[in-house]
Amino acid sequence: MDSPTTYGATAVSAADASFELLPLRVSTLGFDASGETLLADVNFTLERQGRTCVVGPNGAGKSLLLRLCHGLLRPTRGEVRWAGGSVAQQRRAQAMLFQRPALLRRSVQANVEHALAARDTPRGERHERALSALEKTGLVELARRDARVLSGGEQQRLALARAWALEPRVLFLDEPTAHLDPAATRAVEEIITRIDDEGVRIIMVSHDMGQVRRIASEVLFLHNGRLVEHSPVESFLDGSGTKLGAAFVAGRLLW
Repeated sequence: MDSPTTYGATAVSAADASFELLPLRVSTLGFDASGETLLADVNFTLERQGRTCVVGPNGAGKSLLLRLCHGLLRPTRGEVRWAGGSVAQQRRAQAMLFQRPALLRRSVQANVEHALAARDTPRGERHERALSALEKTGLVELARRDARVLSGGEQQRLALARAWALEPRVLFLDEPTAHLDPAATRAVEEIITRIDDEGVRIIMVSHDMGQVRRIASEVLFLHNGRLVEHSPVESFLDGSGTKLGAAFVAGRLLW
């Protein structure tokens, strides 16, 4: 079963709404494991507006960076600093989805309602909010179906519905379409765009440069555990200012 963090954030209470979560400032961030440096001296700021895609070759540290920002791992060096709020408020205002969602052995609707219950959403609100999220993700007609028999694309849409129902301010996505066919990929992208339209800050890892162009407003480019470039998406894809960035966009293997 997913952890509460995987479900995402709870609906923001009146008290929670009184603080500013963004911008997110990452300063001299580093992470070591088994004597190896996996991330080193990473610095950037993400403002309240925009859709950020984290890109780079395999092993660059992209997924690790998301986990550090979301608080699933503790940095070895440096810090991840949100603008305001207590640690509890900050965590409740975020969500993170992974490549393969872990679903409960119950119906599609019950998966969403369980996430709401886990975050103490009043019982009287759960049914309506779950159905609303399923309608927005095109799953309302499958509400009573066993979640485990859904297709891969439908499962990822359910994971998005589960997070969306909980109204996060920031949504981290770790390659949410990595195992999906083109039609399912486009459906997930459309949902991500609608979530962004509601004011949720999107921070997403992707290997698909076409998807990056469709989704992102800015790019964080990692290579060998270091941040090489933080650029507007058009600048990065159409004329990266670094040799490594240009080589990556051109499809040349980076070591």
